[in-house]
Amino acid sequence: MDDQKEPTRKGSPPVKVYCLPRERQELERQAEAVGLSMSSFLLNVGLGYQVTQILDNKRVEDLAKINGDLGRLGGLLKLWLTDDVRASQYGESMIRALLNRIQTNQELIREVMREVVMPKAKR
Repeated sequence: MDDQKEPTRKGSPPVKVYCLPRERQELERQAEAVGLSMSSFLLNVGLGYQVTQILDNKRVEDLAKINGDLGRLGGLLKLWLTDDVRASQYGESMIRALLNRIQTNQELIREVMREVVMPKAKR
């Protein structure tokens, strides 16, 4: 029987990388952007693996929901603008409220996009 265990990364000596503070900050930012520790990020880059940025799936789902809301609100507005019989029950105050809701959703989309695209440290 072979009693020798396969070496592990944690049991192996580390590789040191000397860099300036601003370079370290950039490495940390890039590692965070792809959801990896700096050690894993540097190992992947050093071995030539493709490192891809991750998106916050929850925030992308939020964007999809807001987009659906905007579509429904736009449909209601279209009915009103075309004098469709189904929209005859809605008065001007309802349409103004609808337009305000569309504007609010647009602002919400911009905020979610900022959260997805910009790291927390830069907001």
